[in-house]
Amino acid sequence: MEAAAKISSIFIYPVKSCRGISLLLDLDVNQKGRAYTQRVEPKLALVQVDLPIEAFSLGWEPTKDSYMVIKAPEMDSLKVLLSKPSGVADGVSVWEWSGSALDEGDEASKWFTKYIGKPSRLVRFNAASETRHVDPEYARGHNIMFSDEYPFIYRCS
Repeated sequence: MEAAAKISSIFIYPVKSCRGISLLLDLDVNQKGRAYTQRVEPKLALVQVDLPIEAFSLGWEPTKDSYMVIKAPEMDSLKVLLSKPSGVADGVSVWEWSGSALDEGDEASKWFTKYIGKPSRLVRFNAASETRHVDPEYARGHNIMFSDEYPFIYRCS
């Protein structure tokens, strides 16, 4: 009898390269249009992102009062509104993809700049105007946002 796969945990990563939430929104920390990752900024692993519990409900849409809270050691909490930001950042580059993204504003920029110690912007993938396809050799017809390659990543143990 063949063994069935077993899901032992599910994590989401609302802010790419920051610590995941155990169990959408896809944001990224950028400098001059290039994405930061834990590979080059390991302290991003200590950034905790809290979303409202209702954000995990099917079909949920953020209101003007919905926000996520971002925390890190020795930093004040940062509240980021989940409604669509008005700023646009052009020339954002994540891996091989380049395009425009929604900019989360100066307060978020100052927070990440202080924490990382380098000029930074927090940007959100703009699914209304941008598309990033998964390699069709592996998952034809699927799109991703700022993740490395695929909308789902699993780990075998």
